[in-house]
Amino acid sequence: MAFTPLHDRVLVRRIESEEKTKGGLIIPDTAKEKPAEGEVIAVGAGAKDDDGDRIAMDVKAGDRVLFGKWSGTEVTVDGEDLLIMKESDILGVITA
Repeated sequence: MAFTPLHDRVLVRRIESEEKTKGGLIIPDTAKEKPAEGEVIAVGAGAKDDDGDRIAMDVKAGDRVLFGKWSGTEVTVDGEDLLIMKESDILGVITA
């Protein structure tokens, strides 16, 4: 990929939600909300503190994360729709 986020920015691919409810009802595309779960594709080097030292990122490429409903900016990279957001927009990391 030819894109690397800067500072404390993170590039995320949305993970699509289930097409059926737990009860078995199929949800049409027009009624689906945009998923708030994604996979981290790339991360920046981290923000700098007041002394100019880098603050390490808490997420890394491959992490599954939850983010706010209106978080990030939609971008197209290599023909794929992705989100770029600040690390602080990420609510948490999903572990198995």
